[in-house]
Amino acid sequence: MNNAALKKHYVFFIGEELPQQEAHLVQSTNAANAAANLGYSTVLVYPDKDSRAINPANLFRPFQPQKTPTELIRYYNLHDKLKVAPLPMPWPIDHFKSKFTDSNTIATKYYLPFHILPTTKLVHSRNWNFVKAAIKNGVPAIYEHHHHEDKEFEPEIVKSPLFQIAVTVVDTIRETMIKNGIPPEKVIKLHNGFNRLFMQRQPEKAAEWRKKLLTERSHLVVYAGALQQFKGIDVLIDVARQMPNVQFVCAGGKSTEIEYYQQLAKEKQVYNITFLGYVLHNELASLLQAADILAHPHCSGKAATFTSPLKLFDYFASGTPIVATKIPSLIEFQDTKAIAAWCEPDNPSKFAECLKRVLQTHPKKVDGYPDSVEFVKQFSWENRAAKILSYVDESLLPPLIA
Repeated sequence: MNNAALKKHYVFFIGEELPQQEAHLVQSTNAANAAANLGYSTVLVYPDKDSRAINPANLFRPFQPQKTPTELIRYYNLHDKLKVAPLPMPWPIDHFKSKFTDSNTIATKYYLPFHILPTTKLVHSRNWNFVKAAIKNGVPAIYEHHHHEDKEFEPEIVKSPLFQIAVTVVDTIRETMIKNGIPPEKVIKLHNGFNRLFMQRQPEKAAEWRKKLLTERSHLVVYAGALQQFKGIDVLIDVARQMPNVQFVCAGGKSTEIEYYQQLAKEKQVYNITFLGYVLHNELASLLQAADILAHPHCSGKAATFTSPLKLFDYFASGTPIVATKIPSLIEFQDTKAIAAWCEPDNPSKFAECLKRVLQTHPKKVDGYPDSVEFVKQFSWENRAAKILSYVDESLLPPLIA
């Protein structure tokens, strides 16, 4: 069998351990999952620093695509077609600050050229160094880039015929990428996708959430996402203070962020907001369906120009009415009925007014509102993956598997 016949894998590389709750990891894992669902031999590659990393056999054959662990499947709501290949990173890797003991260096300089590339047809990553290494070793690559970054992209990489396409989620970042050297014809803007689980109606589980959370109040407003100031969490606490008869719930956030906002709510004497912490995707879908309204209170500022509305698509799929702030990255959605109400950012009073109005105009429906569900169907992860791959030279595409 010749070497070309061995090259079959569509490799997605993540430079961080899994699972973690960061939005970019949700995006990357779901993007890989979608490619697998399209029928490609897709392998999600990431560093592994636990006890398995010191096994000599794993070091000798570090790239071993295998079934996705149940933990990752539940954490990110993945499917059984996706394979994973955790790369062993034993001590002292990442324990000392040196490029020679950095896991990304080990992945790009050792694992990629000697162990991953022999069976890899196409690479896809948000890690620029991995993309560069793939191209330098003769493998075509797709680059995802979702944040503003003031750096020049190497001409020999972005102008290489192996550099297939760069993908971002908003026009402002696309413009920055072009300014920094990527040819305009090699940069596309594509929104993120929604997880299909969020469209499946779960009335019994939604009712359980309402019974658990609405012990003293009759209406439920839910926010899902990161617990950071620019996301509008401070605003939401002030909104809750103005609406004491409504229960507010936040799903997401790290332990330190949860403690901070719990203390802030206590100091402001706001007792109708609950912080649940990270909720697994297979439980989050029913929580979104349980809500009367889903809140998207993002603040103005630099982040509002490039924030990827990742969670917004899951909001849409739930069929629950949405109240969102008018920020630049959401402008294109303003003419759709999928969002029940818009209000100016950074203004708790205006946001509270919007919530009160939507509670009157959009009574709770067990089956959800069809406008948002129909609207979001175009944004499936699988549709996104197919669009990206349509920019890849046909001769460079991985083979479809049976």
